[in-house]
Amino acid sequence: MSKKTDIFYNNFSTLYPLVDIFYKPQKRKLFELINNLPFGQLLEIGVGNGTHFQLYKTHKVIGIDTSSKMLEIANKYKKNNITLERMNAESLSFPDQTFDYIVMSHVISVIDNPEKMLEESYRVLKPNGRIYILNHFTPENWLRCFDNSIQTISKRLHFKSVFHIESLKTIKKFTLLKEIPFGKFSYFKLLIYCKA
Repeated sequence: MSKKTDIFYNNFSTLYPLVDIFYKPQKRKLFELINNLPFGQLLEIGVGNGTHFQLYKTHKVIGIDTSSKMLEIANKYKKNNITLERMNAESLSFPDQTFDYIVMSHVISVIDNPEKMLEESYRVLKPNGRIYILNHFTPENWLRCFDNSIQTISKRLHFKSVFHIESLKTIKKFTLLKEIPFGKFSYFKLLIYCKA
């Protein structure tokens, strides 16, 4: 991530709990699915403030973030099965085929280069490993007008309001296993992919 993005999220760390309240029901569903998977090595990209760590029940987790302030807060919620590292998801320091699972919760549309993050995720994921992407995705209904209308504001807030995952070439390396919509208009979705 860029230095500007790092600075933004360091400053944003104090307001993050307000945003996190909105995401909690979605995260509960995500971790319910995660905890029902066989034990494995799990990488969470963009852990934020870590208040969700108590939802991890099953796996050995490595959580990364580029924001030192977010990690400082997340460290207070860390459990024995969780290790935290400051790292850029566009340049992961892990060996090839390290992880059984990768979790990205509201990260893919805020990272500077989502294509590079997916390439790195593909590299460190084991064959048949799964990737869980929870995010907003611009739909083909009236909400696309909303996404378009806030593009200028969203750039200042370091996220992409208009976001189509199918526009990312690297996502085609993965096989989509399941799509779980959230809310009346399915603006938020959990996409579950498998590394072929």
